[in-house]
Amino acid sequence: MQADSYDTGIIRAFHAHVYYDPAATRDVAAIVREEAVARFPLRAGRWHDVPVGPHTQAMYQLLFDPGVFATLVPWLMLNRRGLDVLVHPDTGLPRRDHLVHGFWLGKALPLKAERLPERDE
Repeated sequence: MQADSYDTGIIRAFHAHVYYDPAATRDVAAIVREEAVARFPLRAGRWHDVPVGPHTQAMYQLLFDPGVFATLVPWLMLNRRGLDVLVHPDTGLPRRDHLVHGFWLGKALPLKAERLPERDE
């Protein structure tokens, strides 16, 4: 069986979902967010103190261009302050992007696959 092959040119952007516990680690998540925004050209998404979409824990996302990946992701590896982070591409295939093409910093958290469409709507 041959694996699917994709050209990296289909990556429009990257998302880093930073997960936290609203009662215990929201302040830590705020520090990571503030430092990332100050250091990198990215857009910080809204705070979600309750699970949304496929996410089973509170989180916010950092959206960034492919050219920022090589500096932001290593920084997150070293500076995530114990938080779990899902990094994935945005190719227009949300289910595949989150479940197949993404990777975790920290522990992998469950995602609700049924809430991820195959293609952007």
